[in-house]
Amino acid sequence: MLSDAQKRDFAENGYLLVEDAVSPDQLAELRRLTYDYIEGSRTVSESNALYDLDRGHSAATPRLTRVKVPHKQNPYFWDVLRNSRMTQVLNDLLGPDTMILTSKLNTKAPGGGRAVEWHQDWAFYPHTNDDLLAFGLMLEDVTEDNGPLMVIPGSHRGPVLSHNLNDVFAGAVDPDDPDFHRDRAVTLTGKAGSMTVHHVRTLHGSAPNLSDRNRLILFYELASADAWPLLGSNSYFHRLSQAELWQDVQARTVTGAPCLTPRLEQVPVRLPLPPASDVSSIFRTQESAGAKSAFT
Repeated sequence: MLSDAQKRDFAENGYLLVEDAVSPDQLAELRRLTYDYIEGSRTVSESNALYDLDRGHSAATPRLTRVKVPHKQNPYFWDVLRNSRMTQVLNDLLGPDTMILTSKLNTKAPGGGRAVEWHQDWAFYPHTNDDLLAFGLMLEDVTEDNGPLMVIPGSHRGPVLSHNLNDVFAGAVDPDDPDFHRDRAVTLTGKAGSMTVHHVRTLHGSAPNLSDRNRLILFYELASADAWPLLGSNSYFHRLSQAELWQDVQARTVTGAPCLTPRLEQVPVRLPLPPASDVSSIFRTQESAGAKSAFT
């Protein structure tokens, strides 16, 4: 599906914008499910295994930051990943054998929905190689004013910046870090059905949602099957028994087959340790560690 030029752009810049990543029918169903979740959140007063609530959330005015792991909440989110143009993009960039790490449905609330401070996904879950990426499927039009994804081109080919503050892993870079070049940032907007793709080492973040509309983006974090997580990375994998891990690996296979011969590459690594006091989400990690904001 991707042209050779698009593949070269991704290798050079560490990001892409792909239009019409799903069919109109798939987009409509994903949107319907999302608004059902938002409506269902009216009965919830605290963040739980399904919802990550934003400040000011109430039954009268639901305000969410995220619906957690949607591909495990409803099989349709899994089916779309495996049977859409997204699947073709995945194989074009990572090869035939691919795995999912996690998914998240970010529902940044209108009127100031929470920012995600600048970070590299690689800082959270380093692997034996860096053939990992994230898809961000826009379920509604994303504009400049509703907290779109921002990336720094070429940063995936640079260093892994420190994400630590106050002696803990804060899940965000220091805005004053000399290797953080905020002035080079590119903003990724698009029509519903468009998809951002960013490399696992690409620096990215998103400002608060200042519009009167939810910013709805479905994220999938994905890896080549020969990339295996390092001990100490921010994942549940290391808590599984050998049998449970094998079941988990099979269940997370998106295309092709699992790989039992990890590919080891000379890639820069920092482990996300010591942990912050609350690591239940990136929002809680950044907040509990006192991460400095680049958006104020």
